[in-house]
Amino acid sequence: MATFLLEVGTEELPAQFVASAIDQWKARVPADLSVYALATERVEVFGTPRRLAVLIRGLLDRQPQQTEEVKGPPAQAAFKDGKPTPAALGFAKKQGVEVTDFEMRPTDKGEFVYIRKVIEGRKTPDVLAELIPQWIFGLEGKRFMRWADGDLRFSRPVRWLVSLWNEEILPVQLENEGTIVKGDRQSAGHRVLHPAPVTIATASDYAKALADAYVQVDPAKRESAIVKQVETVAQSAGGVAEIPQDLLAEVVNLVEWPTAVVGSFDETFLELPAEVVVTEMVSHQRYFPVRNASGDLLPYFITVSNGDPAKSQIIASGNERVIRARLSDGQFFFRADLAIPLADYLPKLETVTFQADLGSVRAKVDRIRDNARRIAEQLQVDASTAATVDRAAQLCKADLVTQMVGEFPELQGVMGEKYALASKELKAVATAIAEHYLPRGAEDGLPQTQVGQVVAIADRLDTLACIFGLGMLPTGSSDPFALRRSANAILNIIWSAKLSLDLKQLLQAVTAAFAQTFDKAEGLETLQHQLQEFFLQRIRTLLQEEQHVDYDLVNAVLGEADPDYTQRALEDLLDVQSRALFLQQLRTDGTLARIYETVNRATRLAKQGTLDTQTLDPSAAVDPKYFQQPSEKNFYDALVALLPQTQKASSSRDYGLLMKGLAAIAPTVSEFFDGSDSVLVMADDPHLKQNRLNLLGLLRNHARILADFGKIVKT
Repeated sequence: MATFLLEVGTEELPAQFVASAIDQWKARVPADLSVYALATERVEVFGTPRRLAVLIRGLLDRQPQQTEEVKGPPAQAAFKDGKPTPAALGFAKKQGVEVTDFEMRPTDKGEFVYIRKVIEGRKTPDVLAELIPQWIFGLEGKRFMRWADGDLRFSRPVRWLVSLWNEEILPVQLENEGTIVKGDRQSAGHRVLHPAPVTIATASDYAKALADAYVQVDPAKRESAIVKQVETVAQSAGGVAEIPQDLLAEVVNLVEWPTAVVGSFDETFLELPAEVVVTEMVSHQRYFPVRNASGDLLPYFITVSNGDPAKSQIIASGNERVIRARLSDGQFFFRADLAIPLADYLPKLETVTFQADLGSVRAKVDRIRDNARRIAEQLQVDASTAATVDRAAQLCKADLVTQMVGEFPELQGVMGEKYALASKELKAVATAIAEHYLPRGAEDGLPQTQVGQVVAIADRLDTLACIFGLGMLPTGSSDPFALRRSANAILNIIWSAKLSLDLKQLLQAVTAAFAQTFDKAEGLETLQHQLQEFFLQRIRTLLQEEQHVDYDLVNAVLGEADPDYTQRALEDLLDVQSRALFLQQLRTDGTLARIYETVNRATRLAKQGTLDTQTLDPSAAVDPKYFQQPSEKNFYDALVALLPQTQKASSSRDYGLLMKGLAAIAPTVSEFFDGSDSVLVMADDPHLKQNRLNLLGLLRNHARILADFGKIVKT
C-alpha cells in the first residue's frame, strides 16, 4: 500500500475559493479513483490561503486486472460453411485475439460472437499523473486569472507543486507557455514564521512537516484552534466572544497559523447602535465582537492574526487604529443623519434608481403604499392600523439616502428603525421599517408584527410584478433580482402569520396597476398568468422542500393544470398548506392507506362518467328508480348522510371530520364493488351505467374537498 500527496502552492487564495475547492476535491477525487478501479483507505483534502492538497492513503501499486466482454457480429455473419468470414477476421484483429478465442452465445436476436478480454492494470502513478492536471484545472470558481504568458486559468498563480508517491517524486508538470511548474518535494512554510523552503521527505509526513513550518493544513484543526483562542482571549477581556459562523468559516481560510489578538476601542463609540459597531467589526474588518454576560457590547474586539505571535501587541495597536477611524466615521454619519427627521429624506429617493425602466425608489415607495393598502383592506384591519401601515410603507426606504446606509448598505432597514424612533415615529412604524426586509436569507427570521408583514409583502409584490412585467423572468439558476426568494418570502410570511389573503386577487390588482402606470395593458393577461404559475411553482417547492410533504400529496392538493385546485390554492394559501400537511399526517399515521383504495377506485371510474366535480347532493345526480341491488341504495343513503358532514368540514376546514365521513362510507362502497350484491358499474344499459358512475362521482367530489385522490400514489 502506498500514500500519495499532491500539493498545489499558490499566491494567496480567496477564502471562499479555498472552502469551495476543498469540497470539490472531496467529491471528485474519490469518484475519479473509483472510475479507475483504484481503491483507497482514506482520502484527505487540505487547504490554506497558499495551498490546496490531497493525501490519498492505501493505494495499490497498479490497477487490478479487469475482464471485459465484447460482443461481436452475429454467428451467421461470422462463419460460413464453418469458416470465418471477413467480418469475424476483422473483429478478431481489432480486438487483438484469435478466432479460436470466440464464444458463441444465444441472445434475444439470435446467436452472437463474444470474446472475453483480460486487461492488465496500469501502474497507479501513471494514472495519477493523468488525473492531476484534471483535478487542478477542473476546479470551478469566480474570477479566475491567467498568469505568466499562457492561457491556463486558476484562482491565483500556481507557484509550486508537490507530487509524492511515498518518498518518491511522481513526475508531473504544468506547462503554461514556457512557464513550467514541476512536481517536486519542495513546499513552502509560513511566510513570516518559516520563510525557508520545506522539504517533504515522504507523503505520509506532510501534515507534520508543514506544522513544523508553522502551517496547519487541516481547516478543521485551524477552526478548533481559532475558536479556543478567541474564547480564551475574550475571557481575559472580561467578556464572551460572539462567533458568527460565516465569519469563522472565512477567517479559517485567511490564516495558516492562527493567533487570536484582543484589541480595544474608546467606550464612547458604544453610543452608536450596536448593529453599526458589529457590522463594522464583522463585515468590514473580520473581527469577533466581545459582549458581557447580559449581551451588551464591550469596547473590545478580537482579530485572528496570521503573523508572528510575539508581535501581537503591535498587531493589536494597528488594528485599533483602523477600527477607531472606521467607528469615528460611523459616529459622524450617525450624528449627521439624526439632524434631519426621517421623513425629510423622502424627496432624495427621487435620485435613487430602482431599475432603469421602472423609475426611482420614490416611485416604488408609492407603489408599495398602494399594495400595502390593498393588503390591509383584505385583512380588514382597523383605521388606526391602516394608518400605521401606510406610514410604515411611506418611510420604509427613506434610510437608503442616509449617510450611514450609504457607508453600510447592509444596515438598510436597521438604521431606518433607529432614525424613525429618533424622529418620534410610532414604534410600530419603526419596527415595520426594519422588518419589511425580512427574511434577508434562507436562515433569517420572518416579520413578527402585522404592520411589518404587510409592508414586507407589499414591497415584494411590487418587485415581482414590475420585473415580470418587463419580461425579465428568472431562468435556470439565473435570478438577478432574487424573484424566487421574494415569492418564497411572501408565502412563508403568509403561512407563518396565518394571514387570510387572496393572492390571486392581489396579483390581479398589482399587475393591473403596473400595466396602467407603465402602459403595458396589452400584455396584462400574460403577466398575470406568468405570476400565478410562478407562485404555484413556489408553493409546490416550499411544501416539498421546506415542509417535507411528499410530491404526490402536493400534486393532490395543487392539481396539475386543474383550475379547481390551482385557483383555490392562490385564493386561499392557508387552506392549501393545511390540506397538504394534513394529508402528510394521514399518510404517516396510516389513515390514508385505509381509505385510499376505496376513494381512488371510485375516482378512476368516475372519469368515465359526465358528472361535474362540483356536485355533492345525491338527489341532484342520482335517480333511485334505476337501483337494482341493495348495495346501490345503501351507497346512496350513505352519500346523503355524508353531505352535511362534508359541507360542515368544508366551511370550517375541519378535514378530520371529512376523513371520518369517508372512512365511515368505505365499507359501503366496498360492498357496492365487491359484496354479495355488488353491481357492474359499466353496465350495458346507459341509465344504469350513468347512475352508478354518478354515485362514484359523488364520492369522488366529496373527497376532492380535501384533495384529488387520483394523484396520490399507493405506498
